[in-house]
Amino acid sequence: MQEARSPAVLGRFDGSRFIEGGVTSTFLRHGDRYVVNTEGPDAMLRDFEILYTFGVWPLQQYLVDLGGGRIQALALSWDARPAALGGQRWFSLDSGASVTPADRLHWSGRAMNWNHMCADCHSTNVRKGYDGATDTFHTTRTEISVGCESCHGPGSVHSARMAYPGWVRRLAWHDSGLPTQLTERRNVRWLRDSATRVAVRGTPRPSSHEIDTCAQCHARRLHVADGYTAGASFMDFYAPELIVPDLYYPDGQQRAEVFGYGSFLQSKMYAAGVTCADCHDPHTQKIRQPGNAMCTQCHRAATYNTTAHHFHDSAKEGAQCVSCHMPTTTYMMVDPRHDHSMRVPRPDLTVSLGVPNACGRCHANRTAAWAAEKIRRWYPKPVTGFQTFAGAFAADDRKARGAADSLVRIANDLAQPMIVRASALVRLGDHPGPPAFQAAQRWARDSSALIRRSALTILESFPVAQRVAVAKPLLGDPGRAVRLEAVWLVAPLGDSLPVSIDRRAFADAAAEFVVSARYNADRTVSRIALGTFYAVRSKLDSAAVEYRAAIKLDPRAVQAYLYLAEALRLQGRIPEAIETIQAGLRELPSDPALLRARAALVAIARR
Repeated sequence: MQEARSPAVLGRFDGSRFIEGGVTSTFLRHGDRYVVNTEGPDAMLRDFEILYTFGVWPLQQYLVDLGGGRIQALALSWDARPAALGGQRWFSLDSGASVTPADRLHWSGRAMNWNHMCADCHSTNVRKGYDGATDTFHTTRTEISVGCESCHGPGSVHSARMAYPGWVRRLAWHDSGLPTQLTERRNVRWLRDSATRVAVRGTPRPSSHEIDTCAQCHARRLHVADGYTAGASFMDFYAPELIVPDLYYPDGQQRAEVFGYGSFLQSKMYAAGVTCADCHDPHTQKIRQPGNAMCTQCHRAATYNTTAHHFHDSAKEGAQCVSCHMPTTTYMMVDPRHDHSMRVPRPDLTVSLGVPNACGRCHANRTAAWAAEKIRRWYPKPVTGFQTFAGAFAADDRKARGAADSLVRIANDLAQPMIVRASALVRLGDHPGPPAFQAAQRWARDSSALIRRSALTILESFPVAQRVAVAKPLLGDPGRAVRLEAVWLVAPLGDSLPVSIDRRAFADAAAEFVVSARYNADRTVSRIALGTFYAVRSKLDSAAVEYRAAIKLDPRAVQAYLYLAEALRLQGRIPEAIETIQAGLRELPSDPALLRARAALVAIARR
């Protein structure tokens, strides 16, 4: 992120035009100011001054101020690639979609809001500063872009120590004064001899501290609390998204933008003790070795960097390790990103399950069956790879009979990557029954916060008494993301728990839940969740406030109308409940849920 000044601005603001969806956008320069004339939130063409640039390669986005502290990312972007690769042009991230100002995906909508969607990962020490009462932002940062403190924490002590001569520092202090040291790789040797095909880490990785520090930005995650600084527990501030259908294919390959972390946790590399910085230099932002030399640091070149292994011309792309084991998916129209699950190509799974495979990305004119047969000839002994959960997750995706039993087996298999087991637990939430409940009971006591939180999500569809029995002990869990899940489940009975120490634990966790929801109060879903949290505790007036706020944020939020009407019905305010549904129908005249709710309320009113 940079201020919109030359030479930071890469796009042509010279009167260039871009036309899409009937809208003509013009890019202009007025002295030192960069301006785009485009469709605003009122559907009218007008000038918007570019305040900041966002990104450098392979594209650059532009940020504008819509008032109230709200900074928005334009969908209109500059393709920074060379012209020979199709770049040096304006394009839209909405290309091919019909997006109007009423759509949350319009550049002026909440899905393109910098304060919530972008700032936390692209600047240092961001505090969102949303005021729910006025729907305004007072977002702050200590550095406009990603700086040292993003990964190492506050640096004032380090800066002061570095002012002293080296001999003084060595005598007086045992470290550099940085709160986060990231020492997992320090003095580690990867061991191998002439007969070893793959190196082994000399000492086990003592923690995932470095990886979790990277995950703050390189994970698809929910942001559950304000105040993160480098070194803080990841699960105190974030909850990672898991291997679910909208984000991943059933074999764990990336589908949506998942930013690497969730993929890497599935990999054999992670299980072997590899960290992000083993391959990436975080300071230069470059990989540590070019091409296959990156992989042959650990994988013996005589075995793997040879046509006897990859069966491709060594001078062509097919001979590159990443082509087969880290294929790319293109996001944001022009940005190919490697899949960090580092898997064995499985065209046979394409045939049986419909998942993509690396072979098909290059050999688009060939079938998956052709590729599978080629691999069978090359490797008569089947090589299935490290990830072995595809069948279970595919069965769950298609709601097959026996899917729950397969998920339980995956969840209970300690040889599976932790994120895979956590994903199996979350998926069990759609299969209520004794096996799912037993899995929740068992794994809610696990040493991993990720597993504990995932186990709790199973309980949503179970009776309140069962939910409380499992979740109550976790109201004081060390991980905030776990506590927030636990208090949500206990909420219907939390205020009346018979033991005073449990009531205090619930009260503390409930207050924390409210703070978390308020932090994300610029999101409709967060307002609805907080309203529901109040409603199940019979605080119907407070619930109504939140549902109304959700409707104000998004007048097309069907759930908010339904829940508000129900809260009013429970208070005996039937005419107001009917009017609430009518308001929803004015926005969405044919919505079936709203129509059914109106019919039910009218029937009650006539009794």
